[in-house]
Amino acid sequence: MDAALATCRRDYQGTEMSTTATPNPTAATADGAGGSGTTVSRAVVTLTMNPAIDLCWEVEHLEGIGKNRARVRSVAVGGGGINVARHVVRFGGRATAVHTAGGEVGLRLNRLLDEEGIDHVAVAIDDDTREALVLFEAESRRSYHIVPPGPRLDEREGQRCLEVLERFAGSCPYVVASGSLPGGLPDDYYAAVARHVKEAGSRLVLDTSGPALRAALTEGVFLFRCNRTEAESLTGKAMSGFDDARALNEHLLTTGAAEIAVTTLGGLGALCSTRHGHTKLYAPPLPGEPLSDAGAGDSMVAALTTQLASGEDPVSACALGVATAAAAMLTPSTEPFDVDVAWSLRPLVRTAAA
Repeated sequence: MDAALATCRRDYQGTEMSTTATPNPTAATADGAGGSGTTVSRAVVTLTMNPAIDLCWEVEHLEGIGKNRARVRSVAVGGGGINVARHVVRFGGRATAVHTAGGEVGLRLNRLLDEEGIDHVAVAIDDDTREALVLFEAESRRSYHIVPPGPRLDEREGQRCLEVLERFAGSCPYVVASGSLPGGLPDDYYAAVARHVKEAGSRLVLDTSGPALRAALTEGVFLFRCNRTEAESLTGKAMSGFDDARALNEHLLTTGAAEIAVTTLGGLGALCSTRHGHTKLYAPPLPGEPLSDAGAGDSMVAALTTQLASGEDPVSACALGVATAAAAMLTPSTEPFDVDVAWSLRPLVRTAAA
């Protein structure tokens, strides 16, 4: 049985409890729940260093004075890599999410992932995992995502995460590191992740920001995705269109920071760059009102990585990623996109050489 599907559960002292080789119960086949056009891909491993439990509340109208009566829309686990793993499975792929977990919130996080059927590996930390609040105002159809910084990790905990990741990366062609770093870890932590992934013979897809991003790019990654804000922080210039994105992507390729560079430009679309050239991908027209962009980036990375793991070329993979990001805009707060809508938007993504 595929070793990449092995699950290694750990308790809160980091002691290995059991190792099994059980297929991901939510992985869909080509004719299953993955939606039209799904192909079976090789397994993907994701890394989430600073996950959260997202509590989504809804109010009719947010009042500045007095009590606001809310109903609970959803309680779900969030964090870049976990979101990516969830959506890889929804596209019919296979994924294992490596993540930190600590305290009572960490225990609940593990239970929620088990109930959802996401294959995951929890690495014990001493501090509590964070909780985040997503507030949806029904009257305005606006979402507010309120996120605390999260726990602090020490060097020992960071090293344990690297060791667990390396064990799984060796049997998977792609590793996705997504999301922010928790406090206590050095800025070059994702650079260390990149080294471990290379040594394991796998390819790293990176989606992060800030100092951790800059340090990782000095090590070099297989694929780097950044949004307009992250691109502007790297260049110190406004990212107004495809020409600006091409200048950044060209720099990333020529310096060895990435083999594939994808810069997203909001409603305009994205630019996908490889050594073979630069391709503009125009965002499709939305079939409804945009409600939130909270999950667009993770959704795009999931679609893109699933397609790469299925053998698609980078531009075709990125086209589904752009379509999926658009589909994610149609859902409120952090709620998952409709896979069938994503596939229906894929033919509407126009491409052109940049």
